[in-house]
Amino acid sequence: MFSGSLVAIVTPMRADGSIDPTAWAHLIDWHIESGTSGIVVGGSTGESPTLTDAELWELTQRACEQARHRIAIVVGVGSSSTAASVERARRFSQLGVEGLLVATPAYNRPTQEGLYRHFEAVAAASAKPVILYNVPSRTAVDLLPATVGRLSQLEGIVAVKESVPGRERELLAACRQGFAVLSGDDATAREAVLAGARGVISVTANVAPAPMAAMVAAAMRGEREAAARLDEPLAALHRDLFLEANPIPAKWALAQAGRIERGIRLPLTELSAVHQPAVLAALRQAAALQ
Repeated sequence: MFSGSLVAIVTPMRADGSIDPTAWAHLIDWHIESGTSGIVVGGSTGESPTLTDAELWELTQRACEQARHRIAIVVGVGSSSTAASVERARRFSQLGVEGLLVATPAYNRPTQEGLYRHFEAVAAASAKPVILYNVPSRTAVDLLPATVGRLSQLEGIVAVKESVPGRERELLAACRQGFAVLSGDDATAREAVLAGARGVISVTANVAPAPMAAMVAAAMRGEREAAARLDEPLAALHRDLFLEANPIPAKWALAQAGRIERGIRLPLTELSAVHQPAVLAALRQAAALQ
């Protein structure tokens, strides 16, 4: 169900931090036209910690209405509270989304058994398929492959976004047949797909959606040399979009391309001047400027 190049999309904001619905609609149309396979609303790239539930609901509803099932819409509903995550899963799965993305609980550092029970409860509450999301660099907890293997046996849990590079084969070996592994690391996504992952949930796709979609498609066909050739111009973006905390560089880059305003919410701030030349050069290398 979930494969190819999915974008962990930014939330476009005006200078005062309010959400820009016009830019939102344009971004969604751009991704559809560019061959992006899916849009993840309200992930970490979408500044999820700063979004209210009402804002996330409106963003998701607008995305579904704009997409009209031409592209998969996934919404991030995880939190550090199992009860809150269950309630959000129950409510947001009633929208016209194709799935829910649920990150590991941040800050409270549960055991592997606690993680299993957390995701089990969320999946039981959801009316839509669930994608697990493991990102230890943000959450301070690591969802291990053995636990993902257990969770893959549960009805409704269909995929994992794995941000730890090099785990694809271990995950595929641990999980049931048909369970999708998606890369959460742009710099190693090509190799992940060639190793059996079904695609990537990408930050780079925010600013270079068509090249990212083409590269992933080549890798999914097993065309190693073609995928490497397509990935080479994107390498600087994979690196430099993380010079400061995501989505700071990605939002600055999209503003430079004229696709969004320069709004971002505290505690995040605009990309530091010292890093702007590198990101600009990466955009030019990827031919990602209008």
